[in-house]
Amino acid sequence: MKFGQATLLAAVALPLAGAWAPSSAGASMRTSLQATIDAEAPTREAPGAGYVPEWEGRTGLTQEEFLQSDMSKEDLSGMWECPLTRWNPDNIDIKKAQREAAKAPGCPKELRASAKDNEMGMEYFRQNKDTIRADLLKHGAVWLRGFDLMQSVKGFREMHEALGLDPCLDPLHSSGLRKFTSERDALYEEVNKPSLRGHYIGLHCESTTKRTAAYAAFVCFQRATEGGGRFLVADGAAILAEMDTEVLQKLYDRQIRISVSNLDVPPSMPGFVKEGFKNVVDAAVAPKFDMDLEMMYEMDGKPGRLQAVEKAESPINRHPVTGMPVWFNNAHNHARKLRDRRPCGVPEVGMTEVFYADTMEPLSLEDCNEIKRASEKHITALSMEPGDVLLVDNYRALHGRDVFQGDRFHAVSWFTWDDNEEWRGDERRIVEKNGLNQAINQMMDWLPKDFESNQS
Repeated sequence: MKFGQATLLAAVALPLAGAWAPSSAGASMRTSLQATIDAEAPTREAPGAGYVPEWEGRTGLTQEEFLQSDMSKEDLSGMWECPLTRWNPDNIDIKKAQREAAKAPGCPKELRASAKDNEMGMEYFRQNKDTIRADLLKHGAVWLRGFDLMQSVKGFREMHEALGLDPCLDPLHSSGLRKFTSERDALYEEVNKPSLRGHYIGLHCESTTKRTAAYAAFVCFQRATEGGGRFLVADGAAILAEMDTEVLQKLYDRQIRISVSNLDVPPSMPGFVKEGFKNVVDAAVAPKFDMDLEMMYEMDGKPGRLQAVEKAESPINRHPVTGMPVWFNNAHNHARKLRDRRPCGVPEVGMTEVFYADTMEPLSLEDCNEIKRASEKHITALSMEPGDVLLVDNYRALHGRDVFQGDRFHAVSWFTWDDNEEWRGDERRIVEKNGLNQAINQMMDWLPKDFESNQS
């Protein structure tokens, strides 16, 4: 069986961390699951949240207005590479870690603009830089609410430059999942595509086992025109403190591995042909994506399924600066048993799974449900409106997005370590990767609106 290069690229690229892209093949990609869900398709229900602030009805600029860049400023397209993930998970006493995490301040900290603050514009952030940065480290996220300055690309950049944040690539930039809103301003489009508006993006850190951005700034330029689209944030410390100790200990002891993509080949294909095909994908495609992937067959029990699997990782990690252990993984978003029970817009090629690393068995439904309970109890479903920004410490807070109707325009910039050159590294953007990024984004733009997964 022959697969074209575009098929291989899509198979490995599309389903990474949060922004899953449905296949233009539509119904032909919908297959019956065999091993990781119940015999009957489970009921889909929208996940809950611990806190749901009210909308305020603020309006913003037109798209033509908010996309204007300040052409007098330096072109940031040669930004830093996303830094390597700072892992420090060894020898954690789980009970002690939970007691410590329970004392952490709440997340997010809300900072609401006054009329005077808005009159100050960029100067407000310059004068309050140290306080805002300290709150970001203390709380894990800061919700800048009601600021006029950040209603445009130009003002958003002025804000983060005043705070001394140093832009870097998205950890998944080379996959093609991340489309720029304004490349010269190091600003990526968030998951606004019509084909993905019916897909609930679960909690995740913007990270892979290899790379993790230190900070993020998510901005709203236009809220969803017909409803929904709340931005989700949850404290990794609060989730750690909340979770059942026995489940947490088991996950920590066994570690996890995440399958990020599937490619189904005929189960009747001879073993040597399957092995050769796997080697081709492993050698020719996987290296194009800046991740540590192992190509493995049939880990989820589906005959003929080739899966791209990240290496083993701890679900708990110490914060690089504070040293506090926190829940640091993407299981809430990636575990199939959770995604199959909520609104989903992912075809089979993009169905991720989370495994116990020691046996490569999918997480049990019981453990998935405990991850769901502990995580969703601590979700704040933000009512972000034009000009609102959520600053996120990517090693402390997890984020996601609810489904929406109509059109929505949010964007995000990622930042490296601006005060630690060793952690930042000396890698700059590899321009040669950009062709792949653009090609896959063009393919994603052709996808149909409101794709709905069908596992029945």
